[in-house]
Amino acid sequence: MSDSEPIIDIRPVLAGRSAHRAGSGGKAPAAASGNGASRETTSITAFNRLELSEILRVYGRFVASGEWRDYAIDMGRETAVFSIFRRASECPIYRIEKTPKMARRQGMYSVIAASGLILKRGTDLRRVLAVLDKSLRLVGR
Repeated sequence: MSDSEPIIDIRPVLAGRSAHRAGSGGKAPAAASGNGASRETTSITAFNRLELSEILRVYGRFVASGEWRDYAIDMGRETAVFSIFRRASECPIYRIEKTPKMARRQGMYSVIAASGLILKRGTDLRRVLAVLDKSLRLVGR
């Protein structure tokens, strides 16, 4: 086991807490890789529980109607992406992205089509997801 790399907790909240408890001065723990270089754990952008429930509410409606069948969640340093697939073997038909850097500019949430066209961007996730809702509405006179 001495020549293997140690396991690092990639969850930012728990990694920060464990480092603080260990008394390392608040820094994230660094682990030595095989080539002698050290790397630190970084914060990861992710969807929180409320955001996921909003996304899965819309997703569940389309799965029930038979339009969508699969999804994927990617979390990175700058963005979190919820990709929606018609079939598992295809490219995503929609991507719901969360980019916190864009929060004060054009909004941190965006819905992107398969062609790369940004369908809607904003600060309120429910309003951004409304672009996917294709239900018919009665137009008043």
